[in-house]
Amino acid sequence: MLKFSLILFLLFQGATAAITSPQTGDTLRGQIEILGQMDVPNFASAELAFTFDANASDPAASWFPIQTYTQPLTNPVIAIWDTTAVTDGDYALRLRILLQDGTTQDVVVKSLKIRNNVPIPTATVTPTEAVFNFQPLNGTPEAPNGPTSTPAIVYPSSTPLPPNPASLTTASITAIFWKSALVVLVLFAVFSFILRLRKNI
Repeated sequence: MLKFSLILFLLFQGATAAITSPQTGDTLRGQIEILGQMDVPNFASAELAFTFDANASDPAASWFPIQTYTQPLTNPVIAIWDTTAVTDGDYALRLRILLQDGTTQDVVVKSLKIRNNVPIPTATVTPTEAVFNFQPLNGTPEAPNGPTSTPAIVYPSSTPLPPNPASLTTASITAIFWKSALVVLVLFAVFSFILRLRKNI
């Protein structure tokens, strides 16, 4: 990347204004390095801006600034454009150089396709099925004996469960009921005896 930038710098040193990357028809995603040339004689200021591609040829179109410059840049990377802040669509870039005599130099790159919300296409690999032709060692192929049957898998209709240790039988419920009733009767008799003693005292 450094060699590429150095070559661009040497090629465009002293030349007119230029945008070397991106180029017309490019698809852009995320942070984009904008490469160009603005170190021209009689430089006063410069502005890098974008607009909708359909408006690029309209002199009254609104251009949205990406970066402004009070000094010419000698580095081929003149800006980093965050395309995620822009709605997907087709746009144009313009580098406008204002010269000291009041004239301008415009460089416009059209049909830049911003596609941040479109998934990146990936190549799909279709799996191929390998065909094996096994032959016996004696060189005589053996004829199949007949259709091979696939063993059927039989699932049990019900799965036996182990006995639940917490389950209650009818006998145990009856025993608990009578024991509880006996305890209630004993308590009732004790409280009755205590109440009679208090009355006699």
